[in-house]
Amino acid sequence: MRAPAIPNDEEIRLQSLRALNILDTIPEERYDRLIRLAKRLFGVPIALVSMVDAERQWFKSSVGLDVKEGPRDISFCGHAILGDDVFEVQDALLDERFHDNPYVTDSPNIRFYAGYPLKVPNGSKIGTLCIIDDQPRYLEEEDKILLRDLARMVESEIAAVQLATMDELTQLSNRRGFESLAQHALNLCKRLDKPATLLFFDLNDFKRINDEHGHAGGDLALQNFSSILNHAFRNSDVIARLGGDEFVVLLTNTQLDLARKVLTRLESMIADHNLLNNNGHDISYSIGIVEYDSVRHENITALINDADKKMYTQKNEYKNKLAN
Repeated sequence: MRAPAIPNDEEIRLQSLRALNILDTIPEERYDRLIRLAKRLFGVPIALVSMVDAERQWFKSSVGLDVKEGPRDISFCGHAILGDDVFEVQDALLDERFHDNPYVTDSPNIRFYAGYPLKVPNGSKIGTLCIIDDQPRYLEEEDKILLRDLARMVESEIAAVQLATMDELTQLSNRRGFESLAQHALNLCKRLDKPATLLFFDLNDFKRINDEHGHAGGDLALQNFSSILNHAFRNSDVIARLGGDEFVVLLTNTQLDLARKVLTRLESMIADHNLLNNNGHDISYSIGIVEYDSVRHENITALINDADKKMYTQKNEYKNKLAN
């Protein structure tokens, strides 16, 4: 048996998956009807919408299978997300990667598998639409086209969910997406006794930018700041636009002193941007920095509120300085 490899974009892939807030949710008709259609069209006993998490595959929707999840290291779907097209195993008993796989030698006795990777708009492959049979078979080209079409229908449903968790202007998580993803990250930090630090940003003079340069100028400032945040922080950090000109970044496994070093890099990148841009306005911000305390911060909302208060303290100092 050969365990599936880990994709090169694993951190971003997992972040994209968890931002959907889809894991461990109840079945939904929007997905169930599509796998029922796949089962009927292909004449197979099993069809699944499978999400590939860090160490497991979890089934958002399934027909013909009683379990809700299984280990990733023996999953067929873990292999399927490594490619860009239909992943097909015509006879698992004759395939060196799967011939001694527990799913082949025991229930559900997989012989045939075909899965198409499900992508979200940023290109991350979060899972598969797959069909399974306990008899060997193969797909004709028309069958592959049909499986692709069904998978894209699933992707459309997922995209509709993602729109509710993503800020359209900046392509960062919105408040809803951030709270879901960040809470999951905090739970892990608490369980593993790891540090975390939250940074709360508020752009300075944003109203003036809108007044002097119009909403197009304000939108450009938000997009530029978002882009700088994405380049300054790690792929594993959770970045979001909470609304208006407010942004947050959650740095996991990061203590306050390291967070301040990252901020030094961010400040340098902001300075370079202001030096080179010709938009007629500079980007600057006020910030609140809070280290996660599992006792004081019972959830992500408490951590955000704490950082928000510290940000407003600095914001008032900035305004007083301008007034003087």
